[in-house]
Amino acid sequence: MAHVSRRSVLASASAFQIIRPELVRGAGREKVKFGLVGCGGRGTAAAVNLMTADPNAELVAMGDIFEDKLTGSLRQLRDLKYIQRNAGPTAQAQNQPVNEMVQSIAGRVKVDPEHHFVGFDAYKKIIASGVDLVLLATPPGYRPEHFEAVINAGKHCWATKPIATDPAGVRRFMAAVKLAESKRLSVNGGTPGVSGPNAIETRQKIREGALGDILSVQTRNHAPLVLHVKSGRDAKWGDMEWQHREWYSFVWICGDMLVEQAVHGITFCNWLMGMHPERVVSSGGAAWRPREEMYGNIYDHHDSNFIYPNGVHMHSYCRQYPAGCPTGGGNLFIGAKGRTNGNDLGSLKTPVDNFVEEHRRMMRSIRGDGSYLNEGMVIAEGTLTAIMAREAAYSGLEITWDMILNSKQDLQPKNFDYKLKMGVPPLPVPGQYKFI
Repeated sequence: MAHVSRRSVLASASAFQIIRPELVRGAGREKVKFGLVGCGGRGTAAAVNLMTADPNAELVAMGDIFEDKLTGSLRQLRDLKYIQRNAGPTAQAQNQPVNEMVQSIAGRVKVDPEHHFVGFDAYKKIIASGVDLVLLATPPGYRPEHFEAVINAGKHCWATKPIATDPAGVRRFMAAVKLAESKRLSVNGGTPGVSGPNAIETRQKIREGALGDILSVQTRNHAPLVLHVKSGRDAKWGDMEWQHREWYSFVWICGDMLVEQAVHGITFCNWLMGMHPERVVSSGGAAWRPREEMYGNIYDHHDSNFIYPNGVHMHSYCRQYPAGCPTGGGNLFIGAKGRTNGNDLGSLKTPVDNFVEEHRRMMRSIRGDGSYLNEGMVIAEGTLTAIMAREAAYSGLEITWDMILNSKQDLQPKNFDYKLKMGVPPLPVPGQYKFI
């Protein structure tokens, strides 16, 4: 894939502005019906974020492979306190009565029992249910297949990060992104940092020379442990069901915490730089994660040195450590004339919830009120950058962009059943692990 220059990025952005998505479907203030695929915490919150961003968006269909996840999500979406926690700050920032917004969102959750879809094919039923827009929030191992199906069906899509766990999946996603562009379907990549008004303004000022030449980039993410089934495995669960319920611990469905978590900062840095790295050397391991089934085969820390085509290095450090260890994160861009965290050159003083703002930008694109939005390639390249670092850490090799883009690695199972037997590969060991 060709490197993206600043000039080509700006030219593409201005070209998109003359294409009105209303030519693809209706514009104005008509109702936009959407469905949610993946009813975990991220998907449930995203549904509220979307309805906060657009007062004419209605949730009409939901799907998950587990019925208890779907019903639990729907219960939260009908809980006024839950809605208020997610939508209240935006209502206050807009000087809108909080109760009024909460009641509006609750009234737009219109998922009748006939539109509760459970099973591995739930996403197909949602796509076929008459929705205009699909939110994809399953574990990332499924994102390429689901996204491809959404775009083939002519639907707009919000597909949260990351968008794959292996190079084969990224290539599949990229192909669908290009198809979406040809159809003028709006795509948001679920990385709210690149939607923030101050981030957009900061990036523009950097391109105008506010910092001079960028000399160094840093991104870090220190997070607590992620375990979904803290009580351990239920004896009734087959291997595949267990690995889905504890999905964050298994590389095939999660991508490792570097891909699932650090992709936010990595994608943001690529976006601000206007390019992706050309190579990386990385290290990592499991400093504290026990070699037990529930902890799977992922690392708990990664340290990566990326090099961009212009010679600038990006240092990425991420970890997930137990309770009591410090948490936090952020990005730093050091230039010849100053530095920025990627947001502080912006002029907007009113707080903005970027998780809401990303949906507002997408809905403006869908309705034709704003420029055409397709950020699929932004998150696809961010995801592949993270996968490149993971494979460098696992193998101990320097991995280049061309190596990872052309890798034959395909981690997806070929069969899906709740009782399917699935072993857990061993924790990768540099020097023994083979890069494909």
